Amino acid sequence: MKQLDPKAVWLFFIGSILRWFIFIVIFVIYGVVILSNLDKGAPLFGFLNWLWIITPGLLIFFWIWAKLTYHFYRYELREDGFRKELGVIWKKYVTIPYDRIQNVDIYRGVIARILGLSDLNIQTAGASAQVSRYGAWGLGAEGRLPGLSREVAEQLRDELVKRAKQSRPTNQGL
Repeated sequence: MKQLDPKAVWLFFIGSILRWFIFIVIFVIYGVVILSNLDKGAPLFGFLNWLWIITPGLLIFFWIWAKLTYHFYRYELREDGFRKELGVIWKKYVTIPYDRIQNVDIYRGVIARILGLSDLNIQTAGASAQVSRYGAWGLGAEGRLPGLSREVAEQLRDELVKRAKQSRPTNQGL
């Protein structure tokens, strides 16, 4: 089984911060507005002191979670299909037979480009409904591999397309 590029840890870390950013901003606004109205000055000062403890604690937690996510994210090309496994607490195992692969795309978001990484999206005949990494419902690629180096993503794409073509039955006699 192969692992993602080591820089994927940063991709997972930044993604965690961005996912939780809105919640943290709402929490801070709630603390500043509500608590400052309860007792002029004292609770606000106490709340802001707690932020100095909560913020580094969250960042440490996000970093540890990103390292664990990277450690447990693996993939391989097998005889029967593409296989990936992921998950820190709840494990997920996905095997996509080569004959179901319809398209293989490479996506490079802003953060991924800064880190020199790419996402590989393996799309199948029956796209799966899922929650994306930003929380939106929609149709997505079953075989999404985030955090691959550009070279590995291109090599993997080419190999998957080749194996998908080889696994399809040819129409002889038409």
